[in-house]
Amino acid sequence: METGKADTSSGKSSQKIPFRAPQEPFTAKDFVYGKLLGLGSYSKVIRATKKDTGVTYALKIMDKLHIVKENKTAYVKLERVILDQLDHPGVVKLFFTFQDAHYLYMGLECCEGGELFDQIQRKKSLSLNEARFYASELVEVMEYLHGQGLIHRDLKPENLLLTKDGHLKVADFGSAKTMRSFNGLVQNVKDDKSGALVGTAEYVSPEVLDGHPVTTGADLWAFGCILYQMLVGRPPFKCATEYLTFQKVMARDFILPDFLSPEAKDLINKLLDMDPSKRPGADPNGFATLKAHPFFQGIQWSELWKLPAPPIALPSDSESTEDEGTGDDEDEELDPDWAFAHLGGTDKLVNKLSNLDVNDSQASSNQTSCASAGRSKNSADPSQGFRVHARTSFHDKRVSHEKGSISSKDNSKCRCWFLKAICSRFRLRFMQLCQLEHIALKMKEAWLGSGRMLLKQPKEDEILGMVL
Repeated sequence: METGKADTSSGKSSQKIPFRAPQEPFTAKDFVYGKLLGLGSYSKVIRATKKDTGVTYALKIMDKLHIVKENKTAYVKLERVILDQLDHPGVVKLFFTFQDAHYLYMGLECCEGGELFDQIQRKKSLSLNEARFYASELVEVMEYLHGQGLIHRDLKPENLLLTKDGHLKVADFGSAKTMRSFNGLVQNVKDDKSGALVGTAEYVSPEVLDGHPVTTGADLWAFGCILYQMLVGRPPFKCATEYLTFQKVMARDFILPDFLSPEAKDLINKLLDMDPSKRPGADPNGFATLKAHPFFQGIQWSELWKLPAPPIALPSDSESTEDEGTGDDEDEELDPDWAFAHLGGTDKLVNKLSNLDVNDSQASSNQTSCASAGRSKNSADPSQGFRVHARTSFHDKRVSHEKGSISSKDNSKCRCWFLKAICSRFRLRFMQLCQLEHIALKMKEAWLGSGRMLLKQPKEDEILGMVL
């Protein structure tokens, strides 16, 4: 069994953590690749079948260059340890890792049922019994994670996967936060995310938007939003821009439709309490309070994972055609041009990339610090901004190649990543940038509504007259 090093909070000593999922001497050519399962800011997940065993995995492929340049090495290592050490039927399993010059790879359990988000979209909304079943399994997983000292921080239907049998699995621990020692690991990461915007706009809690340290209440707020979306078919807080969405969250501006049961209305109302300590599951009685709510009446908690799950809605013909178009050939190998390391201006990082090891939490800490320092030093360089734009454009083109066309969902993701990159580069708060974007959108609508063409930059008083 492989072991890895974990720093203590003091950083002066370390201890070995036994890895259940070892680092294997695999290469990318050992797999046959299928459809694209998911996209992230520095990673993608592909359905991959091992050639010699025929076993299918969800292969998460992470770009080393982005990890090093954005100083995310410690977070990637933490995710590796979390996935390796968690042992629960409602959490995706990590089977192995490997790496090459440009990528880190994680071989994850392949959930053939797809995302819960897809089920909501295909069915328009879920029945009360379906929503109760998935909500119960999510409660079980949250109770386990919080008991292990973990806050997920990015719970949403896209990160809730379904097995072939229809049971729920929580995925994507890239934003997770440890509240205390976790299986011998004390998070050796400066907690610069605790009061920052982490998560997705429609599911982020008001206290996080307000800059307060994150607590388990953030996951419970997201759970309330997910429960609402399962029953209604859309998130409770949803607007045209992130800024307007945030305003609705801060005002707790949402409507409970009349067709919801009284028990569902009551539970959603309590989960979406502005005071995180008053949400069921965050009070002194913990998840016992949440499980005792009338909404969950009749749930056999001890037998939950053995019960038959709701039937899975299969994709429509149009969805199937789109999925089939994600790869050029069944035996397709990874296209090396997807690696951002092949863009210009990366020569200084080549040596750092070869030494980046996600299985050693002590490795490359100095390297990431150097990369971060270099980024701060050169932040005034105009070319830095250009590289952000080039990176985003490159990613958009790659998505277009793999999916045939960029869906509105993926386009929104790419746009959000770009905005966050701009915030990081110019030290803006995400809320500030969203507000500026909202004003620009109002200006555009007002200007076009006047019948005039934007042939030249309007004068300052004209701009203020349109948006104020």
